[in-house]
Order: sequence, then C-alpha cells, then structure tokens
Amino acid sequence: MSKIVIALGGNALGKTPSEQLQLLDKVAKIIVKLVKDGNKIVLTHGNGPQVGQISLAMEYSSHSDSGTPMMPFPECGSMSQGYIGYQMQQSIQDELVRQKISRNCVTLITQVLVDAKDSAFQNPTKPIGLFYSEKEAMEIGKEKGYRFVEDAGRGYRRVVPSPIPKDIIEKNVIKLLVDNNSIVIAVGGGGIPVVKANNKELLEGVEAVIDKDRSASLLGKLIDADILLILTAVDKVYLNYNTENQVALDELNVAEAEKYISEGHFAKGSMLPKIEACIDFVKDSDKKIAIISSLERASDAINEKTGTVIKRR
Repeated sequence: MSKIVIALGGNALGKTPSEQLQLLDKVAKIIVKLVKDGNKIVLTHGNGPQVGQISLAMEYSSHSDSGTPMMPFPECGSMSQGYIGYQMQQSIQDELVRQKISRNCVTLITQVLVDAKDSAFQNPTKPIGLFYSEKEAMEIGKEKGYRFVEDAGRGYRRVVPSPIPKDIIEKNVIKLLVDNNSIVIAVGGGGIPVVKANNKELLEGVEAVIDKDRSASLLGKLIDADILLILTAVDKVYLNYNTENQVALDELNVAEAEKYISEGHFAKGSMLPKIEACIDFVKDSDKKIAIISSLERASDAINEKTGTVIKRR
C-alpha cells in the first residue's frame, strides 16, 4: 500500500463545466482503481484555464451595468478550487457507489504560503486562461495591461506571477484525512497563494498562480507520501521532444535529470516544472519515487510498467 499524491493538469479537464464532467468520469475510474489496489490518494489539480475564465468573466461583469464588484484574483482561485473540486469529488463518489466501495471523498480549500519578496512578482511567467492568436493577445494586452507569452506552440496565454510554494497552511488537516483513508482533493490550482502580512502571522491573499506540480511535490513531502504521480499529455518524458530524434526516458536519477535541465531539454511552460517538482520530491530520500505519465496509463505507471520514473539515485 502506498500513499500517493497525484497531480492532474488543468488543461486535461476541458474548457467548460459540462466537458469537465465528462472527462472526470474517466479520472474517477482511474482514481477508484488505485484505491481498490489499496493505495491512499491525495488528488491535486491545475486550474490555469478555469481561473483565467473566472477572472475574465468577473472582470467583464464588473465593467457592465450590473453593479457586480471586481473580484480579486485569489478569490477567483478559490472559486476554481470549489467548482473543480465539487465536480471531481462528485465523480469519484459516484464511481465509489457504482463499485460498492465505502470510502469518504472530500475537497479542501487550500492556501499555500509564498514569500512576498519572491522575484516572481517582478517577472510573471505562469500561463493562465484561454489560448489566443498573437494578434488577439496583443489587442487584449494593450487594452487590459496583461502580459502574454507564446505557450509551447499552442498559442498565446496571459501570464501571472508564479512564486515558489513555501508551506501548505492546511497540511495537518490533509494528512489527518488521508491517513484515515479519505480520498482528499486539495491544493487545487497549486493552492491559493498567501503571504504573511506585515511580518506577522496573519495571512493575506496575493495575485499569483503557484505551479501545481511544485505544490503537489511540497504536499507530498509534508504528508510523507511514497509516490508523486504527475499526469500529463504524454506517457513518458522525452529528450528532443516532438522531433525525429526524440528519445523516451524510462528512468532518471536526480543527477541525470539536472544534467538534462542544464542542456535545455525541457520546455519552461510544460515539462520543466514537472521535472523540477519530481527532483524536489525525491532528492532527500531513497525510498520515494516520482513518476510522470499520462492519465490513461496511471495504474500502469504506479506499477512502473510505463511512464518516466525519477529516483534519488
């Protein structure tokens, strides 16, 4: 039996609530199979498309005649945690009922502590929201003051600061729940970024999006998970990805992964943060493993039949 933290990308959840529900039916089957195999599961997820849509909708509404107030970005993040978590939780609960398994599933609104002096606040890099053409991005950027970047050949997306997670405020609750065999959905969208205001213990939300893989890695360490499973669009990590010379990687140690990073093999907006999160998870323990694979092959990846396995050495 393993304690597994699973990180699921926000782009894998579709563009609309109805599309998301359909896709989550597949996610639920995979999660429940892992539960049936005796594993304890904490499920995290991205929210890039969803929080971007919520933010745009709230901004549009606030500029209409409806009198809707402008919604701060941290609150938009909490909304995305709530609605994604609700659908994810319900889908898993329904699958548990179908398979006659008695197990609690709960979504926890989660705050993640960041450093107010993190340099990311001066250099926004985290893509959120919809994909746009270059022309559309330039027009929106000029109108709203947003910064856009080209995202891995898929189009242009708005970028916001992405500070490094330092602590997870609700870590003790998450650990208590999962150790008591609850399926926990937490740290949605990387968590709601908060800082300690005025050097005190009081928390205050900030406008940013924390990389969900980094937060999943930190959570895994804080709750003493055995496995970090990052689910993405590909079955394995590749060198020279999407070229005629691409090479699949079955297993990496930390030294090899760091070497490939220094050689520039992994794109900043896609695979690089996943590799870095895996390194951070395994670097202090020979007993922990991290795996990067596709959603469809999650069960095989846990059994090391596919995916890229990353270990300390």
